[in-house]
Amino acid sequence: MNTSAPVLTADQAEAAALIEEWFYHLNTQIFVLCGYAGTGKTFLVDYVVRDMGLVPGESAVFVAPTGKAASVLIRAGVPAGTVHSLIYTREEDIEVDENGEVISERFLRFVKKEKVDSGIRLIVLDETSMVSDDVLRDLLSFGVKCLCCGDPAQLPPVGGSNTLLTMPVVTLKEIVRQEKDNPIVRLAERVRAGGLPRYGTDGCVEVVPRCECDRALREELFAKADQIIVGTNRTRAAVNREVRAMRGIPPEQLLPTDGEKLVCTLNDWSKTLDEKGDFHLVNGIIGTCNSVREQLDGLGLLDFTPDFLPDTLEALPFDTGIFTRGQYYHGYGNKACMLTNGILVHEGNYEMLRRFKVRREDTVCRFEFAYAVTCHKAQGSEYDNVVVIDESGYFDNGREWLYTAVTRAKKKLTIIR
Repeated sequence: MNTSAPVLTADQAEAAALIEEWFYHLNTQIFVLCGYAGTGKTFLVDYVVRDMGLVPGESAVFVAPTGKAASVLIRAGVPAGTVHSLIYTREEDIEVDENGEVISERFLRFVKKEKVDSGIRLIVLDETSMVSDDVLRDLLSFGVKCLCCGDPAQLPPVGGSNTLLTMPVVTLKEIVRQEKDNPIVRLAERVRAGGLPRYGTDGCVEVVPRCECDRALREELFAKADQIIVGTNRTRAAVNREVRAMRGIPPEQLLPTDGEKLVCTLNDWSKTLDEKGDFHLVNGIIGTCNSVREQLDGLGLLDFTPDFLPDTLEALPFDTGIFTRGQYYHGYGNKACMLTNGILVHEGNYEMLRRFKVRREDTVCRFEFAYAVTCHKAQGSEYDNVVVIDESGYFDNGREWLYTAVTRAKKKLTIIR
């Protein structure tokens, strides 16, 4: 080992030795590393990869299930991408006639690559608990050793389970020195052990009784929050309405206005968020909108900038129904297309190029307001200042829900309960 490397905690040193033993001398393909909040899991993995002489982004690739989760690694100085960008290619099938005219619907599918780069010796999978068994099976089919990492105390995938983290080779439990006095980490430990947050202030953590959280206090807290996390969709809708009102947006303004915070609620792997094509417009991506304009047939157009990338997707067709009537107009996967004959529809003093639902061209996106999101939507992300409206009592796995919500905060945490 590199003797000039930083001093590891006892369980980090043990984990590093086991990982190196596995990588060099064992035939098993998977190593499962679990780590609770504050144990330095990301630091350890980056350290041991470099200590083994591997190059992050080249001989060792770091992947995560979502673009937001990958961005957390990137901000920590670790080059990362998504699992899908590593192991799948996107294919579009179009049937044309002898004149080159499209005669059948174009559809998108993911096809597993025949191989990954031959120079890759190790795949590091972060946030393993969010990865489906099917994707994990495809990942392992390439025969490359996989170091699977995750926090076993977090929520399982929506509508499924992940058993991999129930079989760890080693679990990091010792809080690293720089985190031992962090009130957020202390609270996470308490919640994980079955305890509840105590009312009052502990450094950067504040727990407020719900009965004392009047509109003035909510306005103060919500205005400073990078993200509000709730449990139920009913609360999410109510908080989003309240925050919009606090921002001075009149109730009759149903559609988003420029600069408002939105979350994508539909996977659309045909739309890439960056020039390299590593990130896609998928369920859970949060960002801001601009140039919002409504058209006919329950459609609108907007420009969307993800909150973790500088790139902007322009003129995205989106379903206005969720904003104007509380439910979507267009079905999952419906397409929208500009008419090539340039038909214009006159609305008052305005002329609008009409869009129709058709079977090809651009998939209709789905967005909703994202001042408040559910804990499941926030999983895999980190925010400096988080406000949690504690609805853990609504869930059978309430302890995991609250732990996941608490550990989304990096610098400031307020819990309303």
